[in-house]
Amino acid sequence: MSPRVLILRAPGTNCDLETAFAFETAGGTCDRVHINQLRESPGLVADYQILCIPGGFSYGDDVAAGRILAGQMRHYLADAVHSLRDAGGLVLGICNGLQVLIKSGMLLDEDDQGPQATLSWNDSGKFEDRWVQLSTVGDRCVFLSGIGKLYLPVAHAEGKFVARDQATFDKLAAAGQLVLRYEPLNGDGGGEVPYPDNPNGSMGHVTGVCDSTGRVLGLMPHPERFIDATQHPHWTRLPQQTSGDGLRIFENAVAFFR
Repeated sequence: MSPRVLILRAPGTNCDLETAFAFETAGGTCDRVHINQLRESPGLVADYQILCIPGGFSYGDDVAAGRILAGQMRHYLADAVHSLRDAGGLVLGICNGLQVLIKSGMLLDEDDQGPQATLSWNDSGKFEDRWVQLSTVGDRCVFLSGIGKLYLPVAHAEGKFVARDQATFDKLAAAGQLVLRYEPLNGDGGGEVPYPDNPNGSMGHVTGVCDSTGRVLGLMPHPERFIDATQHPHWTRLPQQTSGDGLRIFENAVAFFR
């Protein structure tokens, strides 16, 4: 039986159709549900096995990217989302979705010092729209199981991952929660990943973070934009590639329930 996937919509969300297509291509069954409907009936979340917050510019990124939707999630849906996770469900946040998960406290637990990390403006001071090379770290995250490398597009202005301090960064890394990082496009950076290979200046080149269970993932790149091989910028030179790298993330999510 196909797992049911809830694709959360809000004013300004613009990647919900592509994300639904990606999950359906992987074998899931999707519903696109508006945040106002969930605010009225939070219990609807329990009807699904996977919750995804897709990319876009929720509420126009007013105040800060993802901030308003994060506030709604925190105040109206926190219990429902936590119950989904605790029951064995999966949660995925892509780009704006990562910003929402971070700022709502649903990805990284907050402590008496406040949030452990945030996402700030790119060091370049501008919107970055380009393809990047990525590597996975560890085996904690369900979505990244069996994946070593990924080539995906990014499109964001506030994608710089910043931990509260070095000690917090080291703690998250030791716990295996910093699961996706930028890599040099030429494959040889000597440990450094300069701009534009790291398009935003993220601390430790981090671009994907999971929670302590490995079942909640947020990432800045857009896997839903590389589902078919022909979406690769040089697809005519890669005749052996039959599908896009991003599809593997959605296939892992669907396979988790089979």
